[in-house]
Amino acid sequence: MKVAVVGVTGLVGTKMLQVLEERNFPVDELIPVASERSIGKIITFKNKQVKVVSAAEAIAAKPDVAIFSAGGSTSLELAPQFAAAGITVIDNSSAWRMDPTKKLVVPEVNAAVLTKEDKIIANPNCSTIQMVVVLKPLHDKYKIKRVVVSTYQSVTGTGVKAVTQLMNERRGIEGEMAYKYPIDLNAIPHIDVFLENGYTKEEMKMVLETNKIMGDDDIKVTATCVRIPTMGGHSESVNIEFENDFDLAEVREILSKAPGVVLKDDVANFIYPMPLTAFDKDDTFVGRIRRDETQANTLNCWIVSDNLRKGAATNAVQIAEYLLSNGLL
Repeated sequence: MKVAVVGVTGLVGTKMLQVLEERNFPVDELIPVASERSIGKIITFKNKQVKVVSAAEAIAAKPDVAIFSAGGSTSLELAPQFAAAGITVIDNSSAWRMDPTKKLVVPEVNAAVLTKEDKIIANPNCSTIQMVVVLKPLHDKYKIKRVVVSTYQSVTGTGVKAVTQLMNERRGIEGEMAYKYPIDLNAIPHIDVFLENGYTKEEMKMVLETNKIMGDDDIKVTATCVRIPTMGGHSESVNIEFENDFDLAEVREILSKAPGVVLKDDVANFIYPMPLTAFDKDDTFVGRIRRDETQANTLNCWIVSDNLRKGAATNAVQIAEYLLSNGLL
């Protein structure tokens, strides 16, 4: 099994190597790929040193699967080249997510849509992934009509530059800014670019991707996405209106058994999910489960997950695991 990781030197690329190793994905040969300035660098995988190569060299090596985390423009250019060589691409950028010819996959929700013919598979947005993992089992039981979500997203979602900005501000050091404003002791209601409708691209990703992954365009979603000075994971306040009424004990029971979900919901003992809870874990955590007392058939909950792991690297590796275990690679 030959595995290429494209964008291997970035925050998510580095996390992908860690996840591949931890989950013991059967990598017989790793082909690390990065931009021109990183070619020739040495990375370590499973205690072995491996040299970073160009995309052309990686394609020539004919890996079975290539996991991309190299940005949208790179994916648009290179993913079709890999796919044309018969290599299955799992792409973490936004490049292919809303392409009607490409599958957008969260394994716990819709892995069954995958076939051997899918050569470019899209990995969803981090904030969407953690939300739909919780929504899916509830939708199956009660049928969701509408979702109102506000996110509290870690600086790690922006990348190394944003982490550096936060740490510089903590230390009182002037440096390069990833954001237009200071992030320490602040909250910035602006993730990705603003669109004509007044929403950001991040907010519209949550709307459109949720419908595509859940396979139901009747689910209405509205989102507000906010960057906050945390590490470890993204948090979401989610208000869910169902067509059918629910029992809170049954909701907790459903979520306690849902794949990839960990229930942390015991307010009497101050147990609820936080970014520190999710840090470097593959699960999605849910708590603060309560009835919305202002509207019928409506639930409030709080969802937290590590955006670099389940929100990116782990989900991509889980797609590869599904393909391998179902003879699709």
